[in-house]
Amino acid sequence: DGPSHVGVSGFDSSCLLPSPWEAAGLALLLPPPTLAALASSWLQEDCPGLHVTALVTGAAPSQAALWAKSPGVLAGRPFFDAIFAQLGCQVSWLLPEGSKLVPVTKVAEVRGPAHRLLLGERVALNTLARCSGIASAAAEAVRVARGTGWTGHVAGTRKTTPGFRLVEKYGLLVGGAAPHRYDLGGLVMVKDNHVVAAGDVEQAVRGARRAADFALKVEVECSSLQEAVRAARAGADLVLLDNFQPEVRLGRGPGGTGEGKGPGGLSPAPRCVLQELHPTAAALKAQFPSLVVEASGGVTLGNLPQFCGPHVDVISLGMLTQAAPALDFSLKLFAEGTTPVPHARRS
Repeated sequence: DGPSHVGVSGFDSSCLLPSPWEAAGLALLLPPPTLAALASSWLQEDCPGLHVTALVTGAAPSQAALWAKSPGVLAGRPFFDAIFAQLGCQVSWLLPEGSKLVPVTKVAEVRGPAHRLLLGERVALNTLARCSGIASAAAEAVRVARGTGWTGHVAGTRKTTPGFRLVEKYGLLVGGAAPHRYDLGGLVMVKDNHVVAAGDVEQAVRGARRAADFALKVEVECSSLQEAVRAARAGADLVLLDNFQPEVRLGRGPGGTGEGKGPGGLSPAPRCVLQELHPTAAALKAQFPSLVVEASGGVTLGNLPQFCGPHVDVISLGMLTQAAPALDFSLKLFAEGTTPVPHARRS
């Protein structure tokens, strides 16, 4: 059987980057009270006491332009809006969520009292830059995977920034990737430490199945075909093939260094070693056609195509949230009736 296209967390990532209209709909996933609470906590972190520079700027009605200064995917509008809503400022967007950014582009205008615009400036820019960076990395990963003809799921992981997970998971969605489980309650994942604590993989899966009952799926991290077979037989819905070698390596003789030469001192023909991931996935699918196979560990944008194969359903990349570079945005005040420009100061 071919790969399943039902997302682990209920999101279908079998298409490329969502259209701006589809991306805009993702904002419905974000509860307004949660957005308000996050925005309030971020603002309080940045200004827990006196806002001293408010005496410099005053409270006159002002306006600022938001500029995108690096290429990528726009993501994080709901968080940007929530931050300025806390400060009584209004945001007018010129581009929809999920838009492809070409620098230098004016993305939005923000209006409100000068001291409040500047109180929200850095917090809002940090959030938008980080979310857009993750969306951009996710979109690139999906593009690379689709370029191989693979139709499975590119997914994130739970390797997120403490206190910032909602932003980062949302960025994955805007970029067209699956967010994977949001937290420990979204999927029962049995990892190597759980197996050690339980005694063996069978006991660990049985305990997970009891905890999951009918409402949750069970995924088991496996380090070998034998362990994956045991996990599937015990009732796992998904297996995670962690740190499996994705490609065929060629070597000469034992170890590939020329040992074990044949008659006349000639080296034997190259032979394959460590071709683990795809043969393992194929063997699992042959025995358990409905089993979902996930590959993870050491996946980057550079080697992602090597992990794409007909028996791999999900490829998860921690680097999408851990290593995605932030996009460059700036927020510049401008005088009423003038044309805003993306410069620090004007003469």
